[in-house]
Amino acid sequence: MDALAGLLDGPRARGAFMIRACFDPPWAVRVEDRAPLTVMLVVRGAAWVVPDRGERARLRAGDLAIARGPDPYTCADDPGTAPQALILPDQECRYPDGRPLNGSMDLGVRTWGDRLDGETVLLIGTYPMRGEVSGRLLDALPPLLTLPADLWACPLTPYVAEEIVRDEPGQEVVLDRLLDLLVIAALRAWFARPEAEAPAWYRALADPVVGGVLRLLQDDPAHPWTVSSLAAKAGVSRAALARRFSGLVGEPPMSYLTGWRLALAADRLRDSDDTLDAVARRVGYGSAFALSTAFKRVYGVSPVEYRARAA
Repeated sequence: MDALAGLLDGPRARGAFMIRACFDPPWAVRVEDRAPLTVMLVVRGAAWVVPDRGERARLRAGDLAIARGPDPYTCADDPGTAPQALILPDQECRYPDGRPLNGSMDLGVRTWGDRLDGETVLLIGTYPMRGEVSGRLLDALPPLLTLPADLWACPLTPYVAEEIVRDEPGQEVVLDRLLDLLVIAALRAWFARPEAEAPAWYRALADPVVGGVLRLLQDDPAHPWTVSSLAAKAGVSRAALARRFSGLVGEPPMSYLTGWRLALAADRLRDSDDTLDAVARRVGYGSAFALSTAFKRVYGVSPVEYRARAA
């Protein structure tokens, strides 16, 4: 598995929130749902995405934005437009003064806003739970990334626009997989841009020494690696590898390996029914107890608790 495939092998939507939003100016929606990842794709018109912190972005037809939570942001026709609706956790919709919207902006199947033929139309997909997107991927993303239409072309767009308003058996599963594919296609295009803020370990893959060591750790995390054995594989001294690895990746080789093993364990706990012993062996721990001790130290909960919350 190459490094980018490993990073993108994370989105696993389960009953994701997807909607077609249709607005006429002036319009503004304040989003405080604390979702880990939200995708916004402009089909018609234009929109601003204004985070509480960081640079705002203007989107035109065909442009896409991905907001990484949990920080709030506002979507609007203009940065100066006051919000007319507030989106809270569990997709609860209220007026800015706290009164419930009570469906007053519902326009049909997964359609919301002012009118069906609104001047601005956006397709929005939200992963409501952090467990649906790997922490490795979230940590690699900026709070808000944008892809202009002239820098990426995604054949999924018209298909998503068609499927999002259908009401057929199994439609939720169809939309979950379409959202995953849309996110992966967008992030692959974004990581290919030279200005993408890729994580340090991803940039370090280009180094002739550290890159090879990273691939060894990523491809075979269960192997009983030591700094000495990695240095021998790389053809450098133990001290030279430790110094070079820490300088490029930002942490020592064994610390990186621990984080990688635990991230893989978290993904297995979320996506499989493997026993804790099986997960431990798969990622390089000698026992379920050893994995549990390390996992709780980093994630703050036991593997059993993590799996229960993800479910």
